[in-house]
Amino acid sequence: MIEPGIYRHFKGQFYAVDNIAKHSETDEIFVVYRALYGERGLWVRPLAMFDETIEREGVRLKRFAPASAEEIALLNTRK
Repeated sequence: MIEPGIYRHFKGQFYAVDNIAKHSETDEIFVVYRALYGERGLWVRPLAMFDETIEREGVRLKRFAPASAEEIALLNTRK
């Protein structure tokens, strides 16, 4: 299960996972997250898609991976 915290998208941007939500009609689980750049938009994405492994240029990687302590420290200096 995805935990609240800071995640790095495979394209390099960072997002804060706020919560997990359940669709009222389908019971599908969604991740609620906020961009940590630009207008800091609030987004939702199905949990299965948020947590999936993708392949780019022959490399398998997580679509969203937990940010390292070093990445989080660097983000905190940008505020």
